[in-house]
Amino acid sequence: MDASKPLRRDAERNRQRILAAANALVAEVGLDVTHNDIARAAEVGVGTVYRRFPDRQELIDELFDQRVDRIIALVDEALEIDDPWQGLCAFLAGNLELQAGDKGLKDLMLGDGRATELAQRAQRRIGPAVRELVERAHASGQLRPDVGVEDFPLVQEMVGAVLEHSRRIDPNLWRRALALVLDGYRADAQQREPLPGATPTPEQIEQVLSAPR
Repeated sequence: MDASKPLRRDAERNRQRILAAANALVAEVGLDVTHNDIARAAEVGVGTVYRRFPDRQELIDELFDQRVDRIIALVDEALEIDDPWQGLCAFLAGNLELQAGDKGLKDLMLGDGRATELAQRAQRRIGPAVRELVERAHASGQLRPDVGVEDFPLVQEMVGAVLEHSRRIDPNLWRRALALVLDGYRADAQQREPLPGATPTPEQIEQVLSAPR
């Protein structure tokens, strides 16, 4: 299909239904969805799905770009918060909330042979926006000067691991982990906010640490 030619109205409507159905399915179960699964969810024929997206990778790429768009929107919302520290924290929490509700988000980054390429593509778009959040927090004196932009993907990785392995034990345990990490990144000595949630029990810790990797 010539990408420069607009689709007929009914074809574009079907395409959007397919994308919406694929988006919901991937968020719920990850990347292990088929054209048949998507066709049933979109209430279209499987042939329609193949016509719109004959290459499964093209569909995955489009879903990935939609997720990156949502992350960029989170950055934009965070930049509208007057307090730079609160804006930075809001972005990190919002990004992890996306991951918590979307099994496919991590799969899209790590689950196929093009993970590195997709991650690099995402970083080219997300990195400059996050840099602005970090620079604002530095300029306000709220972020430790020895914490750089590149430290924040590590926050996502560390707290994301807690999120994944405690999902069925305490789905909000990652919020406590994020608060602890950010407390170590903060430069000022203001009164700390109470940590969310409670200290996990020994049994919960055992379950988290023994969860399949």
